[in-house]
Amino acid sequence: MSTLRALFHWRSLRWKIAVLVAVACCGIALTVGLLVHRSTYERSMNDGAAKAYTALSTALTSDSPDATDSLVHNPQEMPPALARSVRAHGEAALYDESNRYQPRMWAGRLLSDGSMAATFVDMTPDQLSRNALDRHMWQYSLLALAVVVPLSALAAELPNRRLRRVAWTARRIAAGDLAARTEMRGRGGDEIAEISDTVDSMADSLRGRLRSEQRFTADVAHELRTPLMGLVTSAELLPDSEATDLVRDRVRVLRTLVEDLLEISRLDAGVERAELRPVVLADVVRDSLARTGVDARLVFGGAPVVAETDPRRLDRILANLVINAHRHGSPPVEVTVDGTTVVVRDHGSGFPGSLLAEGPQRFRTSTADRGRGHGLGLTIASGQAQVIGASLTFSNAADGGAVATLRLPSAG
Repeated sequence: MSTLRALFHWRSLRWKIAVLVAVACCGIALTVGLLVHRSTYERSMNDGAAKAYTALSTALTSDSPDATDSLVHNPQEMPPALARSVRAHGEAALYDESNRYQPRMWAGRLLSDGSMAATFVDMTPDQLSRNALDRHMWQYSLLALAVVVPLSALAAELPNRRLRRVAWTARRIAAGDLAARTEMRGRGGDEIAEISDTVDSMADSLRGRLRSEQRFTADVAHELRTPLMGLVTSAELLPDSEATDLVRDRVRVLRTLVEDLLEISRLDAGVERAELRPVVLADVVRDSLARTGVDARLVFGGAPVVAETDPRRLDRILANLVINAHRHGSPPVEVTVDGTTVVVRDHGSGFPGSLLAEGPQRFRTSTADRGRGHGLGLTIASGQAQVIGASLTFSNAADGGAVATLRLPSAG
C-alpha cells in the first residue's frame, strides 16, 4: 500500500517531471501547429489568388460563352472589399469566407472603359484540406503526448529511486544506524551521485566522531577506576564521623558513575553477549524489585509466563527503570507484568519531549521538575534491552506520569 501511495503521490518528482514534459510537449505542439497552420493557410491563399487571376484572364480573353458567363461586371454582386481594392489598385484578389461551407477566392480587374470585371474560384477543397491537416496534427500531437508522458514518468523513476535511497539512508543515519550507506558512490557522476557521496561522507564523519567519543569515555572510565579503588579503600579506613560518612557517600556515587561509564563503553563496543534461558518472568521481576530496596507496587495482568531472556541483564534494566521512576518521578511507582511485557510507571510530570523524540541520551539531564541526573540509567537500560533482544519504549500517560514499556520475547 505504501508503494502504491508513493507511486501515485502527485507531489512526487516522477509526476513533476512528467507534467513538465507534458507542458513542454504541448508548447512545442502548439507552436509547430500554429506555424504549420499559418504556412499552409498562406500558401493556400497564394495558390487560390493565382488560380483566380488565371481564371479572370482566361475569361477576359476567351470567346467561349462558358468562360464569359463566369464574369461579374456589377460591383453590387462583388464583395464590397474587393470592389474598393480594385478601384484603388486596378487589380486585387480577395478571400471570401462569408459562406463558411463554400469559401471563394475572388479576383477583380479595372477595365479600360472604367468598368470592373471579376470572377472567383471555389476554395472548398483547400479549406477541407487545411481542416484535415489541422485535425490530424492535433490528433497525432495528443497521441504523442499520451506516449511521451508515461515514458517520461518511467524514465524519471531511476533518479527518483536513487533519491529515495538517499532519503532512506539519511533516515537510518538519523535513527542512529551510522553503518548505513547509499552504496552509490561513483555512480552516474550527476547531482544525485554528489548528494549520495555527501551523505556517505557525513555518515563516515559522524561514525568517526562517535567512536572517538566512545573511546574517550571508555579510556576515562578505565583511567579513573584504579585511583577510584584506592579512594574507596582509603575512605573505608577513615574513622567514623559525619565527614567520613559524607566522603564515603560521594565516593560511592563516583564509583557508581565510573561503573556505569564502563558498562556503557562495553555496550557501545558491542562486546556484550546475552546468556538467554527460559525464566518465569513474574519471579524475576519480583526478585529484582526486592533487590532495589525501593517501594513499588507490583501488579500482575495475567497468569505467569515463561520468557527467553538473560536474568542478570533483565534485573539491571528493571532496577534502572524503577530507580529512575523513584528518583525523577513521583509515587506511587507501579510495575505491571502482563504476559512478556513489563510496564514501569510513576505519577510525576512525565518524560521530557526530547527523550520521547530522541530516546535517552547520556549526560542529558531531564527537566528540572523531574530532578537531576547523568542520563546514564535509561541509556544503560536501552542498551541492555537491545542485547537481550527486547524492546524498550518510553511514553507519558494520559493522566500524568512517565511510562517505560519493556517487551520481552517469549520462550520457544
